[in-house]
Amino acid sequence: MSERTLVTGGAGFLGSHLCDRLIEAGHDVLCVDNYYTGSKQNVLQLIDNPRFELMRHDVTFPLYVEVDRIYNLACPASPVHYQADPVQTTKTSVHGAINMLGLAKRTGARILQASTSEVYGDPEIHPQVETYWGRVNPVGIRSCYDEGKRCAETLFFDYWRQHQLEIKVMRIFNTYGPRMHPNDGRVVSNFIVQALRGEPITIYGDGTQTRSFCYVDDLVEGMIRLMNSPVELTGPVNIGNPGEYTMLELAEAVLKLVGGKSKLVFEPLPSDDPKQRQPDISVAKEHLGWEPKVALEDGLRETIAYFRSKLQA
Repeated sequence: MSERTLVTGGAGFLGSHLCDRLIEAGHDVLCVDNYYTGSKQNVLQLIDNPRFELMRHDVTFPLYVEVDRIYNLACPASPVHYQADPVQTTKTSVHGAINMLGLAKRTGARILQASTSEVYGDPEIHPQVETYWGRVNPVGIRSCYDEGKRCAETLFFDYWRQHQLEIKVMRIFNTYGPRMHPNDGRVVSNFIVQALRGEPITIYGDGTQTRSFCYVDDLVEGMIRLMNSPVELTGPVNIGNPGEYTMLELAEAVLKLVGGKSKLVFEPLPSDDPKQRQPDISVAKEHLGWEPKVALEDGLRETIAYFRSKLQA
């Protein structure tokens, strides 16, 4: 019998790619989304598949379904979206975790939490290892997301200790690829859309701050491997690409591939924006046999092709 798998936030950027992979692997998938940042467009290719079911639902309210596995991805993940309604962002992380953990407890399902590298805040150690507790501003403009995800991790580990739930916690580092929201304010989509439109490319700060960019297919592979890992591997596990690039290097790579004539313009760095972000993926390598395979240039090429078709539509 195939597994019944629930994906919350399943019509979002990451969730829709995960749904594709799970359907491919023969799972029955229940995709739940309230379409705050997700879109039906992202899962249109699955709508007619008899193994796929789409439900409009907000995870801040309980969900009564029968499932074997739960991937809890529901939460706006870009600053533009999560800062638009910060109270709702925190509720989505915290109430969403409580409701999905309650569902997992009732059904005996294994449950995975999509956490984030944001739990490390503006880190003092580099690269970041899972044992690092982070340096987060609890009252800053990003804290609705950072602290919401930190609290979700707390809840997961308390349910594991208190109720012996089978939990998996993954910390996702910057991910990019087709189906990113064109207006999400994230650096990859920003640069690509600006370059395709021939607009100036906006760099915040002096452009020396770094990020590590993981292509979505690699990320989804890591997520599935973690879900399928032995019960004792609870996480947290960093999933991301350890290749580190400055904002200037990323802008140059995008311009080279787009072939545009955009100039670079510099704006002040937003509040609480981390200077460095790079995962230590030793745990994922050792316990999941996972490491990213898609080179930045190849991933950018796919992403640019997606945005080009979107902008022309």
